[in-house]
Amino acid sequence: MAVAEGPALAEAVAGTQVESRGRFNTFRSLHYRDYRLLWIGTLFASSAQWVQQITVGWLAYQLTGSAFMLGAVNGARALPLLFLAPFGGVAADRVDRKALMFWTQIMLLISSVAMAAIVLTGQVHVWHLLAYMAITGVAWAFNNPVRQSVVPNLVPREDLMNALALNSVGFNITRIIGPTIAGILIAEVGAGENFLIQAGAYVAMAAIVIPMAIPAMKRATDASVRENLKDGANYVWRNGTLRTMLILALVPMVIGLPYTALMPIFAKEVLHSGASGYGLLMSAVGVGAVIGTLTLASFGSVQRKGLVVLAAIFMLGASLIAFSLSRSFELSLVLMVVTGAAQMVYMTTNQTVLQLLIPDEMRGRVMGIYMLNQGLVPFGSLLAGALADATSAPTAVFIMGSLVCFMATVFALRAREMREA
Repeated sequence: MAVAEGPALAEAVAGTQVESRGRFNTFRSLHYRDYRLLWIGTLFASSAQWVQQITVGWLAYQLTGSAFMLGAVNGARALPLLFLAPFGGVAADRVDRKALMFWTQIMLLISSVAMAAIVLTGQVHVWHLLAYMAITGVAWAFNNPVRQSVVPNLVPREDLMNALALNSVGFNITRIIGPTIAGILIAEVGAGENFLIQAGAYVAMAAIVIPMAIPAMKRATDASVRENLKDGANYVWRNGTLRTMLILALVPMVIGLPYTALMPIFAKEVLHSGASGYGLLMSAVGVGAVIGTLTLASFGSVQRKGLVVLAAIFMLGASLIAFSLSRSFELSLVLMVVTGAAQMVYMTTNQTVLQLLIPDEMRGRVMGIYMLNQGLVPFGSLLAGALADATSAPTAVFIMGSLVCFMATVFALRAREMREA
C-alpha cells in the first residue's frame, strides 16, 4: 500500500485549509480528505462495536443466564487491551501504519464471519463468545493506537482539537443509536445475522483505509521491541507535563467512569424507572457527550487546555455527586447529560494536549500507553460494584465523584505545568 510523503500531504492540507476557513467552523476538519475518510471509518468501527457488545451480551445471557458471564465476556475483550496496547503502540512506530490499520480490520472481519457461521449453524457455546471477544480485543489493541497516532498527520496543528472532538462526536452518535438498532436487529433478523452486519462494517472500514494517504514516518526499527517499550516509558516519565496528562487520562477512568456499571441499580432501586429508565439514563450520557464534543469542536484552538481538562474533571466529579443525591428521575436525566458532556470535554482536551506534546517518532508508543484506559474500565467497574455491595449504589457514586473532585483540586494546586499547558 503506497503512502503519501509528508511534504506532499502538507501541501494538500494547506490548500484545503485555505479553502475551508470560510465554512461552518464546527466541522472544519472534515474538509481534509484523509481525515474525512478516517472519520467515516470511525462511524463504521463504532457501529460495529455497539452491535458486537449488544449481540454478544444477549447471547451470553441466553446461553448461561449468568450475570457473571456478562461481565466475563466483556472482560475477555478488555484484557488484551490492558496487556497489548503498549505493544500496539510500538507496532504503530515500527511498521507501515496504513498496512497495520488494514490488516487489523481483516482480522476483525474474519473473526466476525467465523462467529456468524458458528451461531447460524447452532453450534455456539459460551467459550466461543469468550474466544471471539479476546480475538477482537487483540485486534483493537493494535488498531486503536495507530488510528489515534495518525490524526495529527492528517490535519493542521491548529485544527487538532477539532479533529479529536469530531472523532468523539462520531463515536457518541453511534452510542446513542447503536444499541437500539442492534436490539431491533436481534429481534428481527437474529444474532447470527448481526455478526454478518459487523463483518460488513469491517469490510467498509478496510475499503476506506486503501485510498487514504498517510505520511511516511521514520520507523523505530533501530532497536528491539523491548527497547522501544522502554524508550516510550522513559520518554513519558521524563516529561512532567506528559506524565501528568497520562495520569489524568487513566486514573479518572478507574475511579469515576465505572459509574455506568451501577446504572441498572439506580434505574431499578433508586429512581424506580425500570428497564426503560435505564435505557434513557444511558442515552442521556450519550446526548451530553455529543453536546460537549460539538461545543468543543466549534471553538478554535483553546488556550490553557490544561485548565479546561481540570475544570472538566471537577465538573465530572461534581455531577456524579449530584446524581448520587438525586431521587428525581427527570433531574437525574439532566445530570447524566452534564456528566456525559464533562466526560467527553475532559477526554478530548486531554488527548489534544497529549498529541501536541508527542513527537511523531514517539506518538504510537505514547498512544499505546494512553489506550490502557480502555482496559482499566472493567477493573474500575469491579471496584465500583464491590463498593456498592459494601455500602449502596448512591454511596458508591458519591465516593467516586468525591475522589474525582479531590484529584482535580490536587492537580490544580500542585501541578503548575498542568495550569500552563
